[in-house]
Order: sequence, then C-alpha cells, then structure tokens
Amino acid sequence: MQASVSVSAEWLLEQIELNRAVAILDCRFDLNMPDSGYKEYKVSHLPGASYVHLNKDLSGKPEKHGGRHPLPDLTVFKKKMEQSGVSNYIPVVVYDAGEGAMAARAWWLLHYTGHEEVYILNGGFREWSDKQYPLTDKEPEVTSGSFHIQVRDNITADNLEVEKVVHGKQSACLIDSRSYSRYIGDHEPIDRVPGHIPGAVNSEWVNSFQNGRLLDAESQAKRFSEWDKKQPLIVYCGSGVTACPNYIALKQAGFENVKLYPGSYSDWVSYDHHEIELGDATHMSIKKIEK
Repeated sequence: MQASVSVSAEWLLEQIELNRAVAILDCRFDLNMPDSGYKEYKVSHLPGASYVHLNKDLSGKPEKHGGRHPLPDLTVFKKKMEQSGVSNYIPVVVYDAGEGAMAARAWWLLHYTGHEEVYILNGGFREWSDKQYPLTDKEPEVTSGSFHIQVRDNITADNLEVEKVVHGKQSACLIDSRSYSRYIGDHEPIDRVPGHIPGAVNSEWVNSFQNGRLLDAESQAKRFSEWDKKQPLIVYCGSGVTACPNYIALKQAGFENVKLYPGSYSDWVSYDHHEIELGDATHMSIKKIEK
C-alpha cells in the first residue's frame, strides 16, 4: 500500500491553486436519504470535484446474495472513474461530509482496481468549509481520464472463504466493524437478523478517525496491538462500506494480510444455512438463521 493514505486541506488547496493534475471525487452520501449527497453537491462542492454515488457508482445492484452494497460492475466503474478524470498516474483525492466511511469506500475500490495514488481528504467537506476554502456550485468540465484496471484479487474474501474460517478449515481473524450494539445483536436497524458471524471480534470503524481525520500509523497500531501483524485478517461490516476504514487502518498499522468481505453481514445472513452469534465473548449464544 502507498506510504500515505490521507492529505490535508492545505495540500489539496495548493494543488488546485497551482492547477496541478488531480482528480477529486465528492462521495457525500446518507444511507437514510440516498439522494441528499448529490443535492448537497449541486449546492456547493470543492472546485473540480465530480460526484460519485454510493448506490449507483460505488456499488452494484443488490441481488439475493452479495449484500446490500455489492461491488460494482468494473466496466461501469471504469467508465465512471474516467468520466470523473481518473487516470492511473494522476493523484485522486476522495472526500465525504467528514465522517470518513464513504470516502474510504471510494479509496478501497480504487485501491482494489489498481490505482497507486489515492488519498482521503482529512476532515472532508466539513473541515474544508470551516476553513472557508473555495467552494463552487458549478459542475466541472473534466478532461476524460484513462484508467487501466488491475484487480487486486488477494484483498477480498467471499462467503465461501468466510465459511471455511467459521468452520475451522482456514485460519483468519474475523473483525466486525459495526457498532458494538449491532455486533452483540442488541440493535439491528437494517439487516435480516441481529447478531454477528460466529467467531468474529468487534472493532468499531469509527475509531479509525478522530475529528474526521484518519489516525496516524502509530495510533492505528495501538488499536490492534493484540494481533500479530502477519496474522490473516478479514474485515466486514453490514454491507462492505464501513469496514473499509478498518481495512485502511490495519494496513496503516503494518498488517500484511488483510482482506475485505465485500458482501459482509448482509450477505452472510442471506444464506439460510449460516449460523450467527449473539452476545460478546463473555456471554455468547449461537442460533440458526430462521427463514
């Protein structure tokens, strides 16, 4: 992975003022109001930024299996990225409102498809706006990019691989990136049944950030200090979006073998034969998924 994952608002402002080649992607999105991000983009956004939509551009169409935000068709993704000015040898900066998850999803997808220089804007739109840096309501005239996709197949895990881990046929630590209340099954506002994948441990994705900024490598390493950096890890969340910050954090911390389960919990519970766990390590129960 590239040495640096994020950039400051000051750095990006300098690139814009000096008219340096950089593709900027606005990833603002609200799961409860899917059209709100684009509406906000039309009101104001960073100069030169193109809008990318979580459901339409950073995900494929949901089916019976594959989760609520399956990976997009890569032909469609390539076209959208090129329309947004993305080329292999031009830096790409992604931002969201400031919470980090949507920008991390865009970062992970570009990393997965082989881009070597993608950055999350620390603080996102909120910090940029608070600093009173330039904003515009005009959609940019973007020069089409040339993005050659080279998929990194070794950074994803599917449900079959996760099944092997659950049944002890493959060694890996499963990391559930959702809130603790969802992990233990106390609260489940979205998915079919509450709980988590058997054997998974909980590490909430929000702890990858502080005030909208990614923690530095040393701080990320402290979060995951109980694990061996050579240990295979598989991160998941509800639908493969909020697990992306944990993927990034683990790679920042120096872990060598990290995968994302793109379908995540919403894919896992789409199979009737899968079991789920309720509770935490001190009080755990296992049950079958009911049809």
